[in-house]
Amino acid sequence: MGELIGYARCSTVAQDLTAQREILTGLGVADDRIYLDKGLTGTNRARPGLDQALAAVRSGDTLVVPKLDRLARSVPDARDIGDTLVTRGVRLSLGGSIYDPSDPMSKMFFNMLAVFAEFEADLLKMRTREGMAIARSRGRLKGRQPKLTHRQQVELLRMHGTGAYTIAELMEVFSVGRATVYGGQPT
Repeated sequence: MGELIGYARCSTVAQDLTAQREILTGLGVADDRIYLDKGLTGTNRARPGLDQALAAVRSGDTLVVPKLDRLARSVPDARDIGDTLVTRGVRLSLGGSIYDPSDPMSKMFFNMLAVFAEFEADLLKMRTREGMAIARSRGRLKGRQPKLTHRQQVELLRMHGTGAYTIAELMEVFSVGRATVYGGQPT
């Protein structure tokens, strides 16, 4: 039997991966064989920890994930990862249960878990949009505030127009980045 390679993910930097790490070590994955992504959603396929875990597994190894929704949040993504692992001869363990694509029940269970993971992600997006719409209607969601006040923008434009100041000097005087200096049109 090959090696156990673990993967864990949480969507925000504020969340803690301790519980997932404990599940993985409880399933026999060595600490140095656990790959992590923190602050990345499961709908985002560009995840360095997942890429490292997929690169680390070889034929005969097992990729161990606490739950399917930590691996993928859409049916196509879950199927793609699962099919890729099967093609490479890598087993997939979801919380200790081995996914066997040759078994119709296992395949159905995997697909059902993927559907629920995608459904949960879609519900979260919907609730977020609803909450933002309510906050916007109450005047509490105003978007990103400008870095400079109107008076500061006017003064930045005046100073820039004189030609006496470089962009770097204006950045330093107003404590802003280059894009703010170039886009410093008064509102």
